[in-house]
Amino acid sequence: MTEAEDSNREAVNALARLDRIPIWPYSRSLLWIVGAGYFFAFFDIVTIGFALPVISKQFGVSTEAAAAAVTSSLIGYIFGAYADSTISDIWGRRISLAISVGLFTLGTLVAAFSQNLAFLVVWRFIAGLGIGAEIASVTSYMGELSPAPLRGRYTSWATTLAYLGFSVVPIVAYFLVPAYPWGWRLLFVIGALGGLTILFMRRGLKETPRWLLAHGRKEEAEAMVAEAEESARRKLGHELPEPSPIPEEGVTEGFPTLALLKPPYLWRMILFVAIWFIYYVGNYGWLTLAPSLLVNQGYKLQEGIGFLIVTGIGFLVGAAATTIFSDRIERKFSTLTIAVIWGIVLFVIGFFPSPAVIMVGGFVASLTIGLLVPVLYTFTAEHFSTRSRATGVALTDGLGHIGGALAPFFVLTLGAHGIGGFSGAFVVMGVSGLVTAALLTLGIRATGKSLESVAR
Repeated sequence: MTEAEDSNREAVNALARLDRIPIWPYSRSLLWIVGAGYFFAFFDIVTIGFALPVISKQFGVSTEAAAAAVTSSLIGYIFGAYADSTISDIWGRRISLAISVGLFTLGTLVAAFSQNLAFLVVWRFIAGLGIGAEIASVTSYMGELSPAPLRGRYTSWATTLAYLGFSVVPIVAYFLVPAYPWGWRLLFVIGALGGLTILFMRRGLKETPRWLLAHGRKEEAEAMVAEAEESARRKLGHELPEPSPIPEEGVTEGFPTLALLKPPYLWRMILFVAIWFIYYVGNYGWLTLAPSLLVNQGYKLQEGIGFLIVTGIGFLVGAAATTIFSDRIERKFSTLTIAVIWGIVLFVIGFFPSPAVIMVGGFVASLTIGLLVPVLYTFTAEHFSTRSRATGVALTDGLGHIGGALAPFFVLTLGAHGIGGFSGAFVVMGVSGLVTAALLTLGIRATGKSLESVAR
């Protein structure tokens, strides 16, 4: 056996030892730091939706024109996700997380002081850079850090805190946005508090063993796995099970993006760009345009936000539920089932827009988002190798956000103005769920398996 082969065997053995650990083997503070950054990133995603009706009046523009602030944020998301994920794959997951939080904090804070639409659009773009970077970084980070049987649970745990951000925004907006002309500005400032998490990242976050091994830092990775094993033994009070053999991950050298242009990753990348693109048309239609659609349907702004407070609880309930079932049900099948339910519920809301249907149906719609997105993030990351995982997630999710950026066009122009009003907008969103489900049938089965075995 050559020295290189022996070194590779040691690396694979270290990962097999990590994957056999049955509990979270690190400090709980690590989860809270990652989760807090995620909370404020997702808080910031939906603030613009609640601000749009007031912004359009204050700046003297139409709702469609004001929606350019949504589009610019999502375009920023695409560029930020790709740039920061490249940093993540080359220089490490920790530094990319700090950059992402810094960007969305800066963009959100400065956007709060906008005096015209152009200024707002520019700084929402900056905020979008950070939000896209954050989502790609957290997904890769949690997936690589977690033992294989817990990968879905702890990625979902972080996303549960993110969806708590979704759930909190309608409550804060209810008291601020309709009541005060500066209420939407304070809503943005609150979102910028995520920058405080950077203070805890330097000491609280570890690099992932998989990233360390992929970059030849075997001693550091070995020490980290050994520390995780010892922590798990202390918590369990007994010896760990024997590690199961795992295959050596295929080598993907060079610039991370280039590795994605080779089989089998090219096909996987194309598939997940399509999945995220179609899904985000409906997702961002609901997340950012629902307040405006309800106002256009004849509801008062505060009344519409009141509906969304109730429906927003669904985000949190759904995301929390994924921490229980994400690793128990094959992710390929759970995601496509949820996508079908999402589509059907949107049809119901669109054709029967009574207050009761909006609240109950909206709760279920938000519940499906909370269920689907955490699991789909995990499922996406499982399709790529360690050397290009963050870039793979960033490109698929990031390019998929073009669908979100075009949501105002699809939902408002083609749906509300083309097919016909409130119902037409929800038909477009509902169809996105059904097409997403069809595409998910083409994914691989990865639940409970080592990343090395499914990334080949």
